[in-house]
Amino acid sequence: MQVMGKLIVFALLCALCSVFSEPSQKVRFKTSPNIVFILTDDQDEILGGMTPMENVRKLLQEQGTTFSNMFTPTPICCPSRASILTGQYSHNHDTVNNSISGNCSSPYWQNTAEQKTFAVSAQAAGYKTYFAGKYLNQYGTTNAGGPEHVPPGWNEWFGLVGNSKYYNYTISDNGKAVKHGDTYSTDYLTDLLANKSSEFIHSHMSTSFLDPFLVMISTPAPHSPWDSAPQFSQRYLNLSAPRGGSYNANGKDKHWLLRQATNPMVDHSVKYLDNAFRKRWQTLLSVDDLVKKVMTALSDSGELDNTYIIYSSDNGYHLGQFSLPIDKRQLYETDVRIPLVIRGPGVSKNVTRHELVTSIDIGPTIVDISTGGTGNFPPTMDGVSLMPLFNVTDKPKWRTDFLVEYQGEGSPLPPPNCPHGSAGESQCFPDCVCEDAYNNTYSCVRTMDLDGKVDIMYCEFTDTETFVEVYNHTVDPHQLKNIRNTINPQVLVKMNQRLITLGACTGKTCRAPGSYQTYASRWMQWALESLNYLTNQLFLIASI
Repeated sequence: MQVMGKLIVFALLCALCSVFSEPSQKVRFKTSPNIVFILTDDQDEILGGMTPMENVRKLLQEQGTTFSNMFTPTPICCPSRASILTGQYSHNHDTVNNSISGNCSSPYWQNTAEQKTFAVSAQAAGYKTYFAGKYLNQYGTTNAGGPEHVPPGWNEWFGLVGNSKYYNYTISDNGKAVKHGDTYSTDYLTDLLANKSSEFIHSHMSTSFLDPFLVMISTPAPHSPWDSAPQFSQRYLNLSAPRGGSYNANGKDKHWLLRQATNPMVDHSVKYLDNAFRKRWQTLLSVDDLVKKVMTALSDSGELDNTYIIYSSDNGYHLGQFSLPIDKRQLYETDVRIPLVIRGPGVSKNVTRHELVTSIDIGPTIVDISTGGTGNFPPTMDGVSLMPLFNVTDKPKWRTDFLVEYQGEGSPLPPPNCPHGSAGESQCFPDCVCEDAYNNTYSCVRTMDLDGKVDIMYCEFTDTETFVEVYNHTVDPHQLKNIRNTINPQVLVKMNQRLITLGACTGKTCRAPGSYQTYASRWMQWALESLNYLTNQLFLIASI
């Protein structure tokens, strides 16, 4: 029996050696890390959006790394989500706003950028992939191919049709339309996503435990209509949106869309935004429960320590800043700065990193993890893997700037019931304060160093060649004073030149002048762990 056991060991070790001599083969072992990506909708960083997240604090931040300088390059849902999926700036994936004409889940998107998402790469690397929740704002609509369309790269698909809702929505369940009603126990979307994702993890580990998995959970919260779970409907009733900073400030030195806002805001607008603030937090409590449920599923399956968990939002949000009651879409700090937390193997615990990172880095990071930490990701991606930042003792050279860009979305008709509104404006609520328009189109370059001594934002607008906005965040973190007329003109020239470069960049040219380091040794570390694990198991068999 011992001779037979040794022969088995020898044969299997030979097979194992052949596996490691052929890295192109899609052979995975239990040490290959899983990935769970939780994406919220409109969760801000500046106005306390992370405050209700007790489980995120305990289970992710205290057990992982928080990135304090995380930004979206386009502060609106669909373009930002397209950037997350593709690792590209908006000018490269061509999704510019939330409309079909703006390439949000359009047939053109489906035939081009959607073919190159991180899910496609992870699936090709041998991962079982599962999506649950909101995808892109126009997904599943008639002009986007209906719910029958299942994006490539996903083995299992549970996608919300259209924009965020909590009740009375339609789900594309692997291409089949399933309608949901308004019963909390069976239909409340955030809870349903928690249950479905946990079920996938348990099912996967019971049937395909040798295959790593990628799970993306995209919640409706805290996006409007802000329907909280009934058990949270009475929370935070005495709170108001944060005051101070740029709250109710006059935007007289900013572009025209800010100047049209009523200042100070009328009482109804203030009451409206305070109510929105409370309800947003109420909806986030269910997201916090979702995090705990998913973490429990990982723990119960024995995969918690072998899983990377990434937590972020598509964009930020403003609540009264510069007298704009509620929305995103703007170039200001409340709208572009977002949360990012990562936990997983080799990620330093309970630390904060201050490097400049963006949403276009999430895709490369997921691909890098799924391909063994070699630093390889598709050349079409404009971002970079964050794996070099996982260990707090590592100090790689890093980017010093990034691009913010947005193409405004308007209406051909004047906003209804707004006597002073004009054609082309949109999102004119509450109280006829318009948050967007066709010519709310801008591009910015944000330059900052690691120690915070330099932090400048320079923005240009397509409707005027003579007006720019410039802010020095080191002395004016709330962007109250546009210093376009007082800053050194040579700085303006350099910022303009850099903006031109970034606005036309693709792939690696988007990462210059910053440089990056990758860790090919991570793949070898996982390979050696796999070899040690299997060797121990084989010798146990031989000794029987």
